Amino acid sequence: MLVFAVSDKGGTGRSVTSANLAYQRALTGDDVVYVDFDFGSPTAAAVFDVPGALRGVEQGGLHSYLEGAIGEPVRVDVWARTEHPVLRSRPNGSGRLVLIPGDASGGEFATDQETLRRCVDLLLRLNGEFDVIIVDLSAGRSYAMDMVLEATAQPETRGIDSRWLVFHRWTRQHVVAAAGLAFKEHGILEGGAARGHDKDTLRDAIRFVRAAVPDPESPLWSQVSPAQSTWMQRCDEQLRRLASDHRIGDSVVLGTVPLEPVLQWREQLITEEDVISTQIANKETLEALEEIARSLTDDTQWGRP
Repeated sequence: MLVFAVSDKGGTGRSVTSANLAYQRALTGDDVVYVDFDFGSPTAAAVFDVPGALRGVEQGGLHSYLEGAIGEPVRVDVWARTEHPVLRSRPNGSGRLVLIPGDASGGEFATDQETLRRCVDLLLRLNGEFDVIIVDLSAGRSYAMDMVLEATAQPETRGIDSRWLVFHRWTRQHVVAAAGLAFKEHGILEGGAARGHDKDTLRDAIRFVRAAVPDPESPLWSQVSPAQSTWMQRCDEQLRRLASDHRIGDSVVLGTVPLEPVLQWREQLITEEDVISTQIANKETLEALEEIARSLTDDTQWGRP
């Protein structure tokens, strides 16, 4: 299954949440690969604590592959290469967890038919090898998004189950931007239809993830003044109405990640040890990530019987 992670703005938590979803799926026994198509900022390795690729790799990354310089991009076995103290000992029963990084010197680039063919070939090979392929795309209406919309419209790839996660923060600007990326001109739906996707099928494959969402009722905000609490409740209600008006209300939300102090300070994987042993992360955050990871393959969450 292909999962494309997108956002219209930077700073939505797209990459760190996607990396956590990859980690959670691998813990359940799935073979998972994380493909860093964030060409302008290929920094997923930093979330996985993989040294030597924190800003992409010096050679052999996805840029080099797509531009035809190499026949196969570098693969990083996260369990074997990570410096994360928990991940260094691969948990029993876990599946493979592989990162395919971008090039450190890369950037956004226009694609041609040869680039498209290499993208299609890569997705087909990965789909035959892994249970879940998470593709982290550059923010906004990027060349990367256009390329994978074109690639998944090809006859060879139409049989692959593809799903889209649109990430946004819980603010007015982000709600409007996320809806625009999904449904407005040059967005996922219109761009996909122009490339041959069935519009209804593609619409059903789009879900939204709200990140860094403050819960006015949580202990984190227990010390705010009554006026602040009332204001927060009112803002939350207004945002829910705004999201519904822009067709990204609760019925198409796959999950919500609470505002998490750890993730505000350091983009990292949230593990059970962070919650139970060191107690630096909130249980609600881990549970939210686990639930979204489960929902990726729960057809009932995608409007399917």
